[in-house]
Amino acid sequence: MTVFLVIGAVGLVVLLASLVFGDLLESFDIGQGGVSGIAVGAGAVVFGASGVIALSSELDLVWAYVLAVGLAALAVVVAQLLIRNLSATEDAPPPPLEGAFGVTTATTGPGGGEVRLEGVRDLESRLAWADDEIEAGARVVVVAVSGSRVRVTRA
Repeated sequence: MTVFLVIGAVGLVVLLASLVFGDLLESFDIGQGGVSGIAVGAGAVVFGASGVIALSSELDLVWAYVLAVGLAALAVVVAQLLIRNLSATEDAPPPPLEGAFGVTTATTGPGGGEVRLEGVRDLESRLAWADDEIEAGARVVVVAVSGSRVRVTRA
């Protein structure tokens, strides 16, 4: 039973570390496009848990290993498929903001303001600043980006 407990505990550490710090296997150039650390950790946890349960149910040691290996392999495959499907649905990066047109929603000047950009999907309104004061409702174009703020001029 000790083998199952140790492998399950190591798997839990790998799983939690991969979830918190990012995929451990990719950091060591092991899982590049292959199996992720999350899937390996989940498989080891399932191996340990199913082995302990099988031995607690008084199954022979051979059957406990067969059951543990089978369920662990299934867990790795299912976890890897889920990870691959989830990563395929990631959003595309936002379009570049330089050159985007919009309208000021508040008076915007060197001290700051706000604009609503056209065709930008990620945020409806952005904090903005301009070299000259621009009144609310004026059409503007983005000339620079600094973090989430944009610098605008009259269009």
